[in-house]
Amino acid sequence: MIEINNISKSFKGKQVLFDISGTFFKGKNNLIIGSSGTGKSVLLKNIVGLFTPDLGDVKYNERSFINGSEQDRKQIRREIGMLFQGGALFDSKNIEENVKFPLDIITDFPEDEKIDRVNFCLERVGLVNINKKMPSEISGGMKKRVGIARAIVNKPNYLFCDEPNSGLDPQTGIKIDNLIKEITSEYLITTIIVTHDMNSVIEMGDHIMFLLEGKKLWEGTNDEITKSDVKELNDFVFATQLMKQMYLR
Repeated sequence: MIEINNISKSFKGKQVLFDISGTFFKGKNNLIIGSSGTGKSVLLKNIVGLFTPDLGDVKYNERSFINGSEQDRKQIRREIGMLFQGGALFDSKNIEENVKFPLDIITDFPEDEKIDRVNFCLERVGLVNINKKMPSEISGGMKKRVGIARAIVNKPNYLFCDEPNSGLDPQTGIKIDNLIKEITSEYLITTIIVTHDMNSVIEMGDHIMFLLEGKKLWEGTNDEITKSDVKELNDFVFATQLMKQMYLR
């Protein structure tokens, strides 16, 4: 479980996040949604430690990531997996080297154990016999799967996904959603996903936080989102569903 308490963040005098609090649950797909530029990715980066909030705290199972000791922060970082927007694979490394990279950084496992773990994770995401291929030789959907394999190779307790469906066609996006959902449930990971894809929201939104202009306006489940009386949320849901319908025509 991850708790955020009164998170605020500014850049060059412009406030981007305003006093956001919430809880993200273990074994659940926790979604942060909202239109572009509303602070979703900034909030995620504050939670994962890429940014430091001006005010507030982030707690991983009661351990403060902001005010805790350096040893606590180091341990928490070792428990995190990250799926970046676009996959963010190293172009100069092959698939095996990309997936193995976190193990090279944070473990002293023997090389054969690392390769065994890499192969297990690649097989888990439905990819076999591509270890020696380069990122330029595989499709966008496969790159996302490789990114997921890399994110889980260190057996994380916490998984962060920034726009996992970005750049993918709807059918491939659904496959990536289902894979993240399966892995979250299977390994009881606390997963936080930033997205504006309403299909993801409806299909996998166990817990959803809606942001508008850096403020939290609503929290609930995918069953509750269509029953909301928050006008801004309803407008967002309607607009994104309309855009999807137009895309599929």
